[in-house]
Amino acid sequence: MRAMDLKVDLSGNLSQRNRKVGLWMVLDFLLVVAGYSLAFLTRAVVANIDYGTSLPAILAAAAVTVVSLFAFGVYRRLWSQTSGHGVAVIVYGVSTATLVLLPVNLLIQPRPLPISTLLVGSLLALVGIVGSRYRSRLVSGLSWRWRAIWNQEFPLTLTRVMIIGAGESGQDLAWRLKHRFPDNNYQIVGFIDDDPNKQKMYVEGCPVLGGRDDLVQLAEKHNVDLIVVAIHNISGADFREIVSACEQTQARIKVIPDLFELVRNPASPVLLRDIQPEDLLGRSVVSRHKAVDLQPVMNKTILITGAAGSIGSELSRQIMDYEPVKVVLVDNNESGLHDLSVELKAKYPDIELVPALVDIASIEPVQALFKKYKPQIVFHAAAYKHVPMLEYYPQEALRVNINGTMNLAEASLNENVERFVLVSTDKAVKPSNIMGASKRIGELLLHALSMEPDCTTLFSAVRFGNVLGSRGSVIPTFNRQIDNGGPVTVTHPEMTRYFMSIPEAVNLIIHAACLTKGDEIFVLKMGEVVRIVDLAERMIRLRGLRPYKDVEIRFTGVRPGEKMHEALFYDDENPSETTHPNIVKLDNWPPDFKAEQFYDQVVKVVMQNQAASAADILPLLVKIIDAPVPPAHVNGQLSKNVAL
Repeated sequence: MRAMDLKVDLSGNLSQRNRKVGLWMVLDFLLVVAGYSLAFLTRAVVANIDYGTSLPAILAAAAVTVVSLFAFGVYRRLWSQTSGHGVAVIVYGVSTATLVLLPVNLLIQPRPLPISTLLVGSLLALVGIVGSRYRSRLVSGLSWRWRAIWNQEFPLTLTRVMIIGAGESGQDLAWRLKHRFPDNNYQIVGFIDDDPNKQKMYVEGCPVLGGRDDLVQLAEKHNVDLIVVAIHNISGADFREIVSACEQTQARIKVIPDLFELVRNPASPVLLRDIQPEDLLGRSVVSRHKAVDLQPVMNKTILITGAAGSIGSELSRQIMDYEPVKVVLVDNNESGLHDLSVELKAKYPDIELVPALVDIASIEPVQALFKKYKPQIVFHAAAYKHVPMLEYYPQEALRVNINGTMNLAEASLNENVERFVLVSTDKAVKPSNIMGASKRIGELLLHALSMEPDCTTLFSAVRFGNVLGSRGSVIPTFNRQIDNGGPVTVTHPEMTRYFMSIPEAVNLIIHAACLTKGDEIFVLKMGEVVRIVDLAERMIRLRGLRPYKDVEIRFTGVRPGEKMHEALFYDDENPSETTHPNIVKLDNWPPDFKAEQFYDQVVKVVMQNQAASAADILPLLVKIIDAPVPPAHVNGQLSKNVAL
C-alpha cells in the first residue's frame, strides 16, 4: 500500500512539475514574440517591412530561443531561491539563440528580419524573461519602500545594516533581508569585503563600501545600527579582529546562523543570532585527528561517570561516533540521567545504552556495576566542582571527589579495565581550595595504583581549565545578569581564567585516552588566558550595550578558596608534545613518592574528617600532596579578607 501511495505521489509531483515547465515555456515564447514584435514595429516606423515574411520569422525565433533556454537548464531552476547566476544562465540561452539566428537570417533571401530588429528583439526578450523570473523580488522591494514612505517610516525607523562579507552568504542574507522579511525594517547601507575586486561594486543592489580596515570609519559615516558578520568558515583570528573593530562602533553585532541550519530550513525566520563567547575562541573541533590512532576506544564497552553533567553528557554524545558495543551511563541525578538516555536512545537505537543510577561514593554498587557490565574504557567525569560550595561542604569533596575516585579506580583494577581516564582541572595545580586539592589527590591516586606490580589498567588524567557554558559557570551567569539589566558581578578586576568550549574539551579527552601508555597526566592547550572583567565587558558590548553605563559591572571580592590566576601544571612538571597539536603530556611525578604511604594517608583523612571544616581539612590534604598551605587557610582559619 505504501509503495502504491509513493508511486502515485511521485507521478503526481512529476506531472505538476511538467505542467509548470510547460507554462514557463509558453510564457517565454510569448515574451520573445512580444520583444521581436516591439522591435519590428519600431523599425516599421522608418522603413517598409514585409509583414507576411516577418511574422513566421518571429515565431521561428521564439521557438529557437525557448529551445536554447531549455538546453541551458533554465527550466530546471528554482527561481525563488536563485542568485545572480540565474541571470547569467538566461543571458547564455538568449545569446546562443541570437548567434544561431543571425547567420540563418543572413543566408535566407529576401532577409526575413532586419539585423537591427533581430538584435533589439533579442535584447527586449532578454529583459522580459529576466523580469518574469525576478518579478517577486522587484514587487516586494517596491512595495516595501512604498509602505515605508506611505507610513512615514522611511528612513527614521529603519535599522541601518552593514554586512561584513560580500560572498555567497552575504548576498543570500541581503536578499533575505530585502525580500523574504521586508517587515523587519532593515535598510542595508552596504557591504564590507577585503576583496579589492568587489570594492566600489554593487552586490544585490548595495555598494561594497570598503575593507575591514575602513569598518569603524564607514560605520560612523553611514550611521550604522547593526553590523552582521556573514562569513562562513572564518578563522578565529579574523573573527576576533572583526569583532574588535565592531566594538569600536556604536552598532550592535550579530552573525548569521549556522550554515547547516540555513540548509535545513531555508524559510526559517531566524536570520541573525547574537555572537556567543564560544564564537570568539575560533577553535574548530576536529572530530578525529589523523595523527592519533583511535582504535583503542573503538567498538568497546564504555562506562562514563557524571554522565548527566556538562562534560559527561557531551562525552556520552561524542563517544557514540566510535561505534561502542555498549555504553553505561552512571550518575546520581535521576532526571538528568533519564533525559540523556532518552535522547541517546532516540538518536542511536542500535547501540545498547545502560542508565545506571549509582552513587560512586558507595563501594558495593560500584563493584556490582563493574562486575555486571565489564567495561573496557572508563571516563570518570563525576565530581563536585563549585569551589565556594565545597568550601562550605568539604566532606562532600572527600566523599565524592576522593572516595568516589578510589572506588572507581579500584574496581577498574580488579576487573581489568583497559583504560581509565580521570577528568581533572587546572585547580589541581598548587591547590588553594578543597575542590582543587581533592582533584590533585585523584591524580595521585591513579599514580599510586599504576605503581602496583600487577596493574594492567592504563590510568591517566586529563587536566584543563574552565569550559564555556557549563552549569553555574560565568557565561550563563553573565547572560542572565545582562538580560536582567545588570549588575554583572565580577569577583576581582584582575582575575583571569583559561576557557575552552565543552565539545572541544571532550574531543581532546577522547584523543588523550587513545594516546596514553599509562601513569600519565595530559594537559589540553587552552590558548590565551582571559581576564574575567574583559569577558564581561565584551559580552555586554556584543548586546549593543555599554559597560558601566548601560549595564553596571560590580566587583564583589574573591570568594573562599578562589585563586586570582590558575596554572595548568607545576613548575617541575615537564610538558612534552604529543602527536596531537592541542594535547601535551606531563612526564614528572613528585619525587620520593611512596604509593602505599600516600594511599594510607588518603584513606585516613577521608575516614577521620567526615564532619571537619574546610579550614581543618585543606591543610591535611595539601600536606599529603606536598604542596604549601594556601594563604587563605593559614593557622586553620579562613583569611579575614576573603569575601563571601
